[in-house]
Amino acid sequence: MGRVYNFSAGPAVLPEEVLKEAAEEMLDYQGTGMSVMEMSHRSKAFDSIIKDAEKDIRELMNIPDNYKVLFLQGGASQQFAAVPMNLMKNGKAAYIVTGQWAKKAYQEAQMYGEAVAVASSADKTFSYIPDCSDLDIPDDADYVYICENNTIYGTKFKTLPNTKGHTLVADVSSCFLSEPVDVTKYGVIYGGVQKNVGPAGVVIAIIREDLITDDVLPGTPTMLKWKTQADADSLYNTPPCYGIYICGKVFKWIKKMGGLEAMKAHNEKKAKILYDYLDESKLFKGTVEPKDRSLMNVPFVTGNDELDKKFVAEAKAAGFENLKGHRTVGGMRASIYNAMPIEGVEKLVEFMKKFEAENS
Repeated sequence: MGRVYNFSAGPAVLPEEVLKEAAEEMLDYQGTGMSVMEMSHRSKAFDSIIKDAEKDIRELMNIPDNYKVLFLQGGASQQFAAVPMNLMKNGKAAYIVTGQWAKKAYQEAQMYGEAVAVASSADKTFSYIPDCSDLDIPDDADYVYICENNTIYGTKFKTLPNTKGHTLVADVSSCFLSEPVDVTKYGVIYGGVQKNVGPAGVVIAIIREDLITDDVLPGTPTMLKWKTQADADSLYNTPPCYGIYICGKVFKWIKKMGGLEAMKAHNEKKAKILYDYLDESKLFKGTVEPKDRSLMNVPFVTGNDELDKKFVAEAKAAGFENLKGHRTVGGMRASIYNAMPIEGVEKLVEFMKKFEAENS
């Protein structure tokens, strides 16, 4: 069997040429006589891997010098606790709840201080992004928190919230490196890489230096202090070496493809093919308000659970993997990250048209 079209929400599809390159280097990385999986994180070879990766992501995202780039572990979910532990100086934070992960982060923050939900789209199953132009943010809030792209519900902030001068913290796990970003608008940008950037096991956090201090909540574990990680250049303990190495290759691949402007154009083109069909289809329909649609995650339904199941099964048999929607939404979801080729989306739409003809 050849490679399938993998629409998984994460761990997700990676660029084929990156996988091939990694395969070629598996037994002997650049004449070291060993795999990156086997080498010391203190070695010269790994030192250049992690420094190179940092240099490339700084270039891609145009990260200013007063921001640190940290390669961490624990999944984005571990940062749900690290964020309040490092930032809650006044013990208060504002959360915009637009999906399951924002909600989990909001619940986690309640363990460390007063978390205030200043906006939510829970009333319509998170199918839209609330208007965040004039929110009632407490003056003494330490930060405003968003999940920028909601993997499960397929929504994306097209305009960042007006934080009224407060630090913006964003979980960008599923839109990481999918389009250009103005890093200066954020205090903290972080994301698990297993959707758009690399294999599971790495979290990249981009944090403004003034937010990295010893003044953290009492009881904050050494490992969850951003300062511990920043002072040690992400090498306080053994980092997820192999994952960082693959991320580094993906950064080079994105650069070769033309950078984040080119990625955005590629992603818009792909998403348009699928959304245009969903908008004209009599059988399938998208679940998100058009203005808030994600370019990365596209949930859709037939309105009939049995038919949804039949579609997922037949799609799988035809080589389209992981199209089952999240249990909280049902239906289907196609995640079409950077590495999903355009023909994957074209073939999916062809298959959907055929299914519609046979089942209407």
